[in-house]
Amino acid sequence: MTHAFGSLDELGDGYGFRKIRGPLGVEAFGVNAIVYPPNYEGPEHYHDTQDELYFVHKGRIRVDVDGESRELGEGGLFHASSTTPRRISNAGDEDAIVFVVGGKGGYVERDGHLVDPETDLPKRQGLG
Repeated sequence: MTHAFGSLDELGDGYGFRKIRGPLGVEAFGVNAIVYPPNYEGPEHYHDTQDELYFVHKGRIRVDVDGESRELGEGGLFHASSTTPRRISNAGDEDAIVFVVGGKGGYVERDGHLVDPETDLPKRQGLG
């Protein structure tokens, strides 16, 4: 599969995990969405080898890590190395949706290419 489209609504309903990797054919990294009910206190957890990046899509979450507690709103980001214990909870009175991307193995150098540089380079430069 070279590409796929989807939506959270197509991947399930109610609270909990929305598995994204399998249904969309993602092979290079793990990716899920988690829908937290209001005021949900998440479990503390860690991983053996997989770092995680959390992105708050909707609502507010609280991250507890290394004795620190921080609230993140929509657009908020949090990264944790694999073995770092952390707790992700819903800090609000509304549902929260968090995208979680996990991986192992490090950064791949910039390897992007424009298909049509003459047409698309000005577009990319226009983004700053």
